[in-house]
Amino acid sequence: MLTSKSWVARHERFVLRILEILPGFVSWNIILFPYWGIFIIPNAVAYFILIFNIYWFYQSFTIAVSATVSHLRVQASMKYDWVKDLDLFPDWKHVNHIVIIPTYKEPIRTLERTIESLAQQTLPGKNMTIVLAMETKEDKKEREEKVALLKAKFGKTFRDFLVTVHTLTEGEIVGKSSNERYAAIELKELLVDKQGEDINYMTITSCDADHVYHKNHFAALTYKFLDNPNRYRRFWQPAVLFYNNIWELPALTRVPNTFMSIWNLSQLPRRDRLINGQNYSLSFKLLVEAGYWDPDKIPEDWGIFFKSFFKVGGGVEVEPIYLPVYTDAAQSTTTFKTLKVQYEQLKRWAWGVSDHPWIVLAYLKSPAPFFDKTTRFLTFIWSHFLWPVNWFIITIGLTLPTLLNPAFGRTTLGYFVPQVSSFLLTIGLAFLVVMIILDNIYKPKRPAHFPLWRALLTPLEFILMPLTGFVFGALPGLDAHTRLMLGKYIEYKVTEKV
Repeated sequence: MLTSKSWVARHERFVLRILEILPGFVSWNIILFPYWGIFIIPNAVAYFILIFNIYWFYQSFTIAVSATVSHLRVQASMKYDWVKDLDLFPDWKHVNHIVIIPTYKEPIRTLERTIESLAQQTLPGKNMTIVLAMETKEDKKEREEKVALLKAKFGKTFRDFLVTVHTLTEGEIVGKSSNERYAAIELKELLVDKQGEDINYMTITSCDADHVYHKNHFAALTYKFLDNPNRYRRFWQPAVLFYNNIWELPALTRVPNTFMSIWNLSQLPRRDRLINGQNYSLSFKLLVEAGYWDPDKIPEDWGIFFKSFFKVGGGVEVEPIYLPVYTDAAQSTTTFKTLKVQYEQLKRWAWGVSDHPWIVLAYLKSPAPFFDKTTRFLTFIWSHFLWPVNWFIITIGLTLPTLLNPAFGRTTLGYFVPQVSSFLLTIGLAFLVVMIILDNIYKPKRPAHFPLWRALLTPLEFILMPLTGFVFGALPGLDAHTRLMLGKYIEYKVTEKV
């Protein structure tokens, strides 16, 4: 008898292509629904927009609450003496935190800043191994000069300071994922297979070249690693804040980077939907068991989570580290170029929707507990499928559809729904106050060259949210969905940061 699973296995390529089309098909249809529906089923359109706005009000409320909770925990964690608590574990000195820093043409000052933050950890440097994961396509002379300078300054600070050089091979694509995979495999062969280091005491941290850690980060990670009996089924995620160069940005990109920073902060308490991103750690044992990062995919953070989750049959979770990791926002030499590189970065992040086909197939095949895998799967769908949709429903709502069908606007429902939606969204803006307060707490001190009067006016920049929400939210999301739907696959581009 031909089962559905066997049919999918026999037609897997066809099924994958259909699943690639699905996100764009869904997002375009939701976006266009109010414009044709207003003529055929106007009441359904009105209720749809009302329900969506109620949902968005709820989301704004939960973001404000969870960001506040996260803030209080971060403040406590920043002050806490994590190293003292490590004495509870007699084997804590055996832990080796391997920090992989994929780098391609990053300036020496950026790399130096990142490694300096690792050197200043409260955890002894002998518990850390730094790995510069470089690419052969970078000029060899420049590459070697960076390595020489960094090793001269930091070589004796850590347990080890290693360098891997990745050459792109057939079946791989340019990007962080293929580079990190190569580095991790090299480390497994060197440290575990040859030197006999105990993999049970090793973690792997994926660290971008412009990340700056809080001094307590790896002491807290050590404690959480040793204290958790399920440590080999865990990822650890800090709050990634795009604040290193926040004062250098034009207002049009400062607003979305502020929002993304507070959003990252707000997600830490949400254990039901927290998935690792941008900077994260996991046990080396889990990484090896999962089969490392995929060398033929651009998205690597959510990808390695779901790959690990399905590989071991569920039970994998992300545990928050309530500490900030500061990173550079996308920035170029001119305002226009900065807008462009910001857009390209967000389009690449939105390309995470390309994981949808294989995640669906893995979900159907996985023996993981139904509730466990379904919760994670729905988090992915919620995050990626609604990415391009939110702005259109929230910002335009019934306004434009009612202009197209003014007769409906004169009905009781046509008048009532826009009024209620406007009221809900106006109240929702009150939660913006929470974001402004937290933004002022966590972003760096105003530099001397940034005028005080401009700093006082920065809260007014949030009036740009409707514009930035479209340019840096809906548009790159819709771009990624449409490209995937049409089979126009994107290439990995390193985000410019000056």
